[in-house]
Amino acid sequence: MSILSHRFGCCLVVGLAAVCLLGVTDGSAMAGGVQAQPAQARIQATQQLAVLSTAHGVRQEPEAGAPQTGLLPTRGPITGEPTTVPVIGALTGSDGVQWLRVMLPGRPNGSTGWIAQQGTRRLVTNWHIVVDLAGRRVSAYSKGHLLKSFQAVVGKPSTPTPTGEFFVEETLQMPAGEAGGPFALALSARSNVLQEFEGGPGQIAIHGLDNLGGTLGAAESHGCIRLATASIEWLATRIGPGTPVTIQA
Repeated sequence: MSILSHRFGCCLVVGLAAVCLLGVTDGSAMAGGVQAQPAQARIQATQQLAVLSTAHGVRQEPEAGAPQTGLLPTRGPITGEPTTVPVIGALTGSDGVQWLRVMLPGRPNGSTGWIAQQGTRRLVTNWHIVVDLAGRRVSAYSKGHLLKSFQAVVGKPSTPTPTGEFFVEETLQMPAGEAGGPFALALSARSNVLQEFEGGPGQIAIHGLDNLGGTLGAAESHGCIRLATASIEWLATRIGPGTPVTIQA
């Protein structure tokens, strides 16, 4: 079993272990390429990102002496690309240090924290992904405008896809024959049901159909979101780390 199968343990394990029963039929953007914007989604035209050049301790408050709640590594665990996180706030501490409030990957879902601005560089993305679980679609926005909407497979009732505000941790091309290929967008979200699965952290991903079965438009997975090959290829060539992802019921 490959490192990628372990990483997305809730969805990409093959063999005797249960797999996500996701769509094998072809899916594409809906007629005209767009649909009405989901009413609940909060779509931003742009999102500021912080690209780390060093590892950063995550603080509970924007002060050097505040409790450290975690550590953001310099690079992603799968691709080795620089860690990139969305910035949702900034201020100068009483000690004169510039601080950034950032979204964090992993459990608990939706966590945020403060990191020092030093050792980061600023980046901006125009992209925003919305996953509509009720409609079982993934929609891609650029500068606040809906460009594409794709039919998807989402988590089944016993292992639902978590809802909330997340982001893309890493964008990767899967090895030939890898379950869930040919591409995956590894998200900051984690399964609320599968705390650990076959050595993986239960990380949620938007990925392809390769070597997995099921039906697009169904709720049949262990939590991941599955797209047709053409759809995930379109996203993977445009969506980079740090891109905000809204998953709504």
